[in-house]
Amino acid sequence: MVDEEVAPKFPGFPFEPYSIQIDFMNSLYQSLNQGGVSMLESPTGTGKTMSVICSALQWVLDKRLQQEAVCDENPGSGGGGGVGSDDEPDWMRDFVVNKVENNKKEEKYGSVWGKPHSSKKRTEVRKDFRVMGAGEEKGGDSAQNKIDAVGVTDKEFLLEEYESEDERGPGSIMSKRKTVNTSFSSSSEDECSEEEEEEKKLKVYFCSRTHSQLSQFIKELRRTVFAKEMKVVSLGSRKNLCINEEVVALGNSTRINERCLELQKKKKNDATKVKNLKVGSGIRRTKATSGCRMLRKHRVQQEFRNEVFQQRPLDIEDLANLGRTMGTCPYYGSRSMVRRADLVVLPYQSLLSKSSRDALGLNLKSNIVIIDEAHNLADSLINMYDSKITLSQLETVHNHLERYFLRFRSLLGPTNRRYIQTIMVLTQAFLRVLLDDKDGNLIGSSRDIDQASEKSSSDFTVAINDFLFEQNIDNINLVKLLKYIKESNIMHKVSGYGEKFAAMAKIPAQHNIEQHAEEGSCVSAFQALANMLLSLTNNDGDGRIIISRFRLTSLKKQGGYLKYVMLSGEKIFSEIVDEAHAVILVGGTLQPIEETRERLFPWLPPNHLHFFSCGHIVPPDSIMPIAVARGPTGRTFDFSFGSRSSPDMMRELGLLLCNLVTVVPEGIVVFFPSFDYENRVYEHWESSGILERITKRKRIFREPRNNMDVESVLKEYKDTIYTLSGMNSEVNQVSYSGAILLAVVGAKLSEGINLSDGMGRCIVMVGLPYASPSDIELLERIKHIDRFQNLKLDNSSVSTSYDLYSGHVEGGFAILRSCTRRGKEYYENLCMKAVNQSIGRAIRHINDYAAILLVDIRYTSDSSKRSMAHPVTKLPQWIKDRLVSSISYGEVHRSLHQFFKLKKTCCR
Repeated sequence: MVDEEVAPKFPGFPFEPYSIQIDFMNSLYQSLNQGGVSMLESPTGTGKTMSVICSALQWVLDKRLQQEAVCDENPGSGGGGGVGSDDEPDWMRDFVVNKVENNKKEEKYGSVWGKPHSSKKRTEVRKDFRVMGAGEEKGGDSAQNKIDAVGVTDKEFLLEEYESEDERGPGSIMSKRKTVNTSFSSSSEDECSEEEEEEKKLKVYFCSRTHSQLSQFIKELRRTVFAKEMKVVSLGSRKNLCINEEVVALGNSTRINERCLELQKKKKNDATKVKNLKVGSGIRRTKATSGCRMLRKHRVQQEFRNEVFQQRPLDIEDLANLGRTMGTCPYYGSRSMVRRADLVVLPYQSLLSKSSRDALGLNLKSNIVIIDEAHNLADSLINMYDSKITLSQLETVHNHLERYFLRFRSLLGPTNRRYIQTIMVLTQAFLRVLLDDKDGNLIGSSRDIDQASEKSSSDFTVAINDFLFEQNIDNINLVKLLKYIKESNIMHKVSGYGEKFAAMAKIPAQHNIEQHAEEGSCVSAFQALANMLLSLTNNDGDGRIIISRFRLTSLKKQGGYLKYVMLSGEKIFSEIVDEAHAVILVGGTLQPIEETRERLFPWLPPNHLHFFSCGHIVPPDSIMPIAVARGPTGRTFDFSFGSRSSPDMMRELGLLLCNLVTVVPEGIVVFFPSFDYENRVYEHWESSGILERITKRKRIFREPRNNMDVESVLKEYKDTIYTLSGMNSEVNQVSYSGAILLAVVGAKLSEGINLSDGMGRCIVMVGLPYASPSDIELLERIKHIDRFQNLKLDNSSVSTSYDLYSGHVEGGFAILRSCTRRGKEYYENLCMKAVNQSIGRAIRHINDYAAILLVDIRYTSDSSKRSMAHPVTKLPQWIKDRLVSSISYGEVHRSLHQFFKLKKTCCR
């Protein structure tokens, strides 16, 4: 507690705060004074968001007043690293302040997480590349002749000469082309606006996992005085903010991004062509080549920015609607407002990913970073740095490069030829891995496919160094190659020519649809390759490569991909901690904090980590948590993997629901471990008649797998409950008394969704939702945390540097049993964090009440007989203090009856 005499005041709080909210705000304020890393825990439903807003923004205002009183220095900061980013339109490059420190422009690819891979030599590839598959396609010559006949028009696809300076370490490659330089000349019109766009000091970055959670933050912010005092901007993805109907119609996020960038590049290239035209030629650029029509009017973009700051804080949906009304792009409009903003509200990816920070121009230096919903931050962070390329994508890149090289080989300079050959060497090596082809015969023959389908269907993992040496590609300078890919524009040149070739050769459209239905275009396939190459520049111990080989099942392609799984997040997170003045991790349940500290900031001594936790605002008698060990017939509930699918277990669960619908008013939410298990149970209830018994009292809703459909199902569930609750008919209330929502742990409804009041009078947690131990990525993560010694294989077909996974649950359990306490603890924590998030959906305010049923014998069993920690010890304190372990279902039923009868009387 802070001394009352020096305790900060929080006049921005819109109503009288509870004592725990005052404690929380004081703790956060103190954390900002101290700087560094802090973790603040406040149960869901305690007004955590409002407390964060009023304490953090009050600190900013107080600090600015102090600075103005002490001195009027202007400590300039260089600004965002996104100046000159390839995915920005020309006008935005001019709008953003063009002051980038050249010495800070270090290798963008080679130093994303530290030094480039230590094993790679700094020499260029000298291998000659044997053109593969030449003459394999019948009719290919005639198609090529068609291209040659109109060769003049192919000039647009020819790469400009690319030269490498004398090597001065990684990143010495520079292009002759001025168009890819990182400095841009500003028009005189925009130079005036640059002076106004000074970077705001003491900026707050608030991020959360989903757009719905960010929208909730904006709604809370509007209730405070800070909504008028602070300039606020929300950042979102193109998919959420794009208002160009033609682009949005593409549907897929990858395609939307590609099309947007394509329009910006088209605008830039066409502008260059216009400059080169002779004066008086009479040739002018048409509207069709002017880039996105939503970015043509710079004045409207300026009006958009002014309008956003003048209005109350806008969320993503508000920004999109405003953009439609004004006819200008809200995506680039919001990006250009970051420098002037006091508060930037953005999703995880935009802040935690270095490439995203650079592209958006986010300057964390001496600013504040607040990360909400931080219970799974370590896993969320490393997942952002995963990369994956499928067999289909590799084939796409390989074939397009081969075709391009055949056409332009004699016209390309030596540097371009060498780099293209190097990329083809890499794609060939990757294809060999996935097809398990030792002879170099790749794509195309049915014999290869048949042989590949006979290979082992097991997946493998391997370290970066071993992978590079095994494929004989360890001598390739990936850092320089990545810089070439970025600066040469080879992605768009090769894919553009490929599209033209396909059109002229009349390759059936159906072929393209099948090839790109899931992975997207050649550009996205090329990007996937670049991301994989970037991953290979990481340190050897930071991650593992998963190899899932191509195979045939029922005449369909299955598997076939390379994936890099990042395992260590401490270096990534250290970049944020080192820059920011303070990093605040906030969540409803952040325990165990030691695991988070070890995985994200192990360099920080435990006594330097500021941790605060408060209780719940609801009275103890407003919750009824019960560990349910037995069902109505006395059968023990055991939802462990080996027994949960037995008909008896599913029937016993159904009978429990049949009883609950008679005693629980309004809404019941049942959380299952997975969609597959929920479907299995539902089908059993349907065939056995249990479903019919349940629906006589409550209507059943099921969480859809598609997140886009969740809102409509949730709305119908809510309307059903409140419609029935408002009925006065005695008959209707007795025959139909609410609804049941069947949900899944880890899906949309388990996190960030408000199930307050009648929507969640009873939460039923079915079993312990442990992650499947057959998940290869999970096992690699557990082994990394556990410092597990990788087992070498005695298998002639697999290198001894590879780890083999059979994909069976038994193999995963064997690894778990071999782990020390660290690995097992992590596995247990994953499960209980998911449980805590799910059951926390119900209690959302001080007058709310709900019953929480933990249905499994393992919630009540003797901890001395368990190999891992007892799950009850990892429940939130406010639930643990009230938890009752039942002896029989009769006791459960009586307790529930009394609980809801009392609440019904109190709430009248």
